[in-house]
Amino acid sequence: MFNQFPGRMLLSHNFNVSSETIPALSREEFAEVFKSGLSAYENLKCRLVNHPHWTVEILFPTNEFSPQQVGKLCAQALAEKRQSQQLSAETIPEILVLGGIKTTPPTSDSPDALQPGNWGVDVVETNSGEAFLQAIAWDATIAQKPADSVFKVALKQA
Repeated sequence: MFNQFPGRMLLSHNFNVSSETIPALSREEFAEVFKSGLSAYENLKCRLVNHPHWTVEILFPTNEFSPQQVGKLCAQALAEKRQSQQLSAETIPEILVLGGIKTTPPTSDSPDALQPGNWGVDVVETNSGEAFLQAIAWDATIAQKPADSVFKVALKQA
């Protein structure tokens, strides 16, 4: 689908692991993961947003990247950050990137709030992606949604 307008994705961080085994990331550190991790792609623009739930905004040209492609790049960027921290292999979390397009009116007039047509994306670090998805009833949640309105990226370190 060609679209001359940029796609917009807002990321939140769901840190579902023990901070004793993996260091938690501040909002600024989380944003920096994507600013630096996606910097090789000149058409992807990342910034820290001022919002209680959303942390990072990514603007992307929809004629070059699908939301799922951007989600995969985000998972890889976070995995590279965790690998750079030299964590032991058994403590590196599974990364899930769960996205859905907003179809309801905005809940805030803040420019950093999720707007209709934007992608709300939960970046999850967890010990078990399968258990996390069951806990949030992912399959039931997406069952009635059009396939092109949601995406899931799962990245487990080998």
